[in-house]
Amino acid sequence: MIIIDKEKCLWCGTCVGVCPVLAMTLKETYVDVDQERCTSCGICVKACPVGAITMTEGSE
Repeated sequence: MIIIDKEKCLWCGTCVGVCPVLAMTLKETYVDVDQERCTSCGICVKACPVGAITMTEGSE
């Protein structure tokens, strides 16, 4: 499961651009994550320039 810290997020869209399964969408004031589509690859976590994204284990 992907968690985005809205206090840290710059709303830059970097995570949206690197997501290989298009699970992230840049909205007007936040980044939306489609947890069903997300494969937990962690690319967005590494790409975030401010460390606003973390990954936790979600329930299946």
